[in-house]
Amino acid sequence: MKHSLLALSALFALFMTSCSSDDDMNDDDALTGSGEISIKFDNGYNGNDLVLGVENAANANGEKITINRFNYIISNVRFVNKDGEEYTYDKDSSYFIISQEKEEDQIELDDIPAGEYTTLKFGVGVDQEKYLQGSEGQGDFLVEAEENNMMWSWQAGYKFLNFEGTFTSESITEATEFKIHMGSHGSELDNYKEVVLQLPMNVRVSDEIDSNIHLKIDASKILAGATNSISLTEKQVIMVDAEKSPQIAVNTSEMFEVDHIHNGGGH
Repeated sequence: MKHSLLALSALFALFMTSCSSDDDMNDDDALTGSGEISIKFDNGYNGNDLVLGVENAANANGEKITINRFNYIISNVRFVNKDGEEYTYDKDSSYFIISQEKEEDQIELDDIPAGEYTTLKFGVGVDQEKYLQGSEGQGDFLVEAEENNMMWSWQAGYKFLNFEGTFTSESITEATEFKIHMGSHGSELDNYKEVVLQLPMNVRVSDEIDSNIHLKIDASKILAGATNSISLTEKQVIMVDAEKSPQIAVNTSEMFEVDHIHNGGGH
């Protein structure tokens, strides 16, 4: 009996030590320093992987689309912690091009203050504050945008979205090119949009923890959004369009959702 009681006491002590260790791991006091949060942009089309050059099933407009180019600009990344405090990543370092052509689909943000974050915010495109700094205020991103076909010209501005390919429909049976280049046009038409995503679990970061946010993107929403439907059969090239370009900007901002969070280990 004594041996049994001793064994139970030892097991209980081990259990309590384990719980205490877990509590320490979950304690905010254990999250110190800073770490890295990476964001993966997993491009898809209506529930399937987005594969360039491959025809997709018909959309809500009955159009079958083959995508040959899918690039977009992500900017002004911020995180909100569980206390409601917002951390803004360094603005001059917060402009990124996600390119399906070049398989550039992840951004890495370092020196994020330790803590638990509940919300991710970012922009789609380049905001007016940045654009109005002039070409000399764009830094290396201007060159990167030019190299990735994400500019018309400096005067015309950035392409926030470069979405190209071919399509067929009931009335257009031969594969026909389409081009959707959406962006602000100087300071006259501002198509910059903000995206706010609540995270399904807190992202934890510290000098011992780097984490990853995995986003799923549905490119089919560019044409078939929740509120705006864009028919390529009616118009195949949309660029400087005071009506359809803002609609595409709204649709594009709706194509992001959080798939899962990975709170990783040490560096």
